[in-house]
Amino acid sequence: MRTLFFFVAFLAAGAFAHAQQLILPDPSGWAQVEEGRALAFDVKLSEPVAVVKYSLEGSAGLGMTMDSTGHFSWIPDYDLVDRLTLQKEFNVIFQATLPDGKRLRHPATFKVTHVNRPPVTEELPVFYVKQGTLNTYQMNTVYVFDPDGDPIVVRPREATMPEGATLTSLGQLQWTPSRTQFNSLKNNPVTIEVIVQDQPGKLESVAKIIVKQTQLDLPPNLFLVPADSLYTIRENEVVYIKIYVADPNGEESIEQVDFVSSDVTIPRSVLKENSITQREFAWQPGYDYVDDLAGEKEVTFTFFVMDKSNNRAQRKIRIVVKDTENVELKDKVLTQKYTQSITSAYHLLMLLDQNFETLDKAYKKARKGKKNRTILNASLGAITGLSPIVLPTEQSKTVSVVGGTSVLTLNSLEAGQVIGKNAQEYQNQIKTNRDLRNQLQLKGNYFARKYALKSNRRGQEFELDRDDLARLINSDGVASLKLPAEVQKAPSSDEIRKVFPDYGEQ
Repeated sequence: MRTLFFFVAFLAAGAFAHAQQLILPDPSGWAQVEEGRALAFDVKLSEPVAVVKYSLEGSAGLGMTMDSTGHFSWIPDYDLVDRLTLQKEFNVIFQATLPDGKRLRHPATFKVTHVNRPPVTEELPVFYVKQGTLNTYQMNTVYVFDPDGDPIVVRPREATMPEGATLTSLGQLQWTPSRTQFNSLKNNPVTIEVIVQDQPGKLESVAKIIVKQTQLDLPPNLFLVPADSLYTIRENEVVYIKIYVADPNGEESIEQVDFVSSDVTIPRSVLKENSITQREFAWQPGYDYVDDLAGEKEVTFTFFVMDKSNNRAQRKIRIVVKDTENVELKDKVLTQKYTQSITSAYHLLMLLDQNFETLDKAYKKARKGKKNRTILNASLGAITGLSPIVLPTEQSKTVSVVGGTSVLTLNSLEAGQVIGKNAQEYQNQIKTNRDLRNQLQLKGNYFARKYALKSNRRGQEFELDRDDLARLINSDGVASLKLPAEVQKAPSSDEIRKVFPDYGEQ
């Protein structure tokens, strides 16, 4: 009865462990978050356990936090998703370590949606104007810009605009002050309020332009956004710069906007004209741009604007391009290696399981045959020993014959151990088969779990662990079992996960 009780308890415990799983929030939209919006929830188990430790994998650099009690919190940064992508996925794995050392893992995919922010308006430079002359002021995007990189449209608050002044949607203010207006500026500068609106979100901010007198005749202006003079990038990265030009004498005075590069192979198409006063520079070197032996390459760009009077303004930048490994190609190769190693381990486990069944049947057959042969030999010896007792003969010979029968019976018992296939040999092979399977299951689980995320395969340990798994698959023990060499069908991902639950397809 006690044995039956423990057996039932064991089955119940096994069923409990099998049913145990991680519980995350309701899947309908919980993993869809917005930039800058807080997300928090508690990860739990389907069946309460006294002591359990929670952890998170794949969250490096994302700002996610999860304590050992399973409380998860995250505020996605505004720079995670750009305005063109709109939505981006991030994969992580939630993990719970049970008191008995077992781990439950649950992959999750967060979909982060881009959140539009209003334009930023800082204090603008003063607009100095001359009397009776068309004065032009271009709003500097160093001070007025959209943090998400959205295009912006500018419109004035009409109540603050001087008579005769105009403002374009690109932020260019033009005004030809009369004598009375100009003289009034000496003691009473004008403050023009400008509404800056991003597109297509329509969020607004207010900027202020202070207008004062000046006697200076200014040359064209050229602004780069961002205003950095040095960029250090990798071959697969894009350098993106917005270029704004303005001329105090009006847009019609702008004659040419262009660039000169120290690398003549860079095409002119990297600079695109959006309007007379706005350009876009976008350049991606490519993986073949830098010589592998050199390691890096520096290029100098000089952007310039020239007006019809040959007045010139320019800005110079340097771009250092570093040699970069093709990560996408490398990840694809590493994924193939990862899958090949797990598939080889899967095939060998299947062969070991089949071989175990074959060996077990052969072992039982050998033991049964040994028993039958031994009984037969003993029976034949006993029958031979009856003849001296039945037939008349001398007493001394009778004793001799009976003694010979006893020796024959013992010899038959000994011979029963070696006649036919030895059961001990099958027993040794079964032990070798079982030991190899246990080792392969442990190493396969470790390898599948450790490198489930493609980012983990980029380290040096991946090849070492892969070689370690290959050594076990090709060990002398495996060769001694003489497993059949047959072409096996490639297993599906679901079939592999039945053997190695932590296998990942990334």
